[in-house]
Amino acid sequence: MDKLTPEQTRDLEAAAFRRLVSHLRERTDVQNIDLMNLAGFCRNCLSRWYQEAAEEGGTPLTKDEAREIVYGMPYEEWRSRYQTEASPEQQQKFAERRED
Repeated sequence: MDKLTPEQTRDLEAAAFRRLVSHLRERTDVQNIDLMNLAGFCRNCLSRWYQEAAEEGGTPLTKDEAREIVYGMPYEEWRSRYQTEASPEQQQKFAERRED
């Protein structure tokens, strides 16, 4: 395979990111705490990284705006529609991961 150009790399990374965000929007059954416990990041992390990238590029973006981009709706609306109470087991696993 020939080496990708910087533009090709950017375009492919952007497409993969869009696919990830789309997938996370569809999988409302997967809770953020599950993502954190299994992968070490969640939708909130992704939105924070998005906001940081925007700021690094000189584009002001609020935390709420970045979250809406990732969640596909205002964060509070997503929470009220889809977020469930974390089980004691989920909370314990999360606490253990934070100690690592």
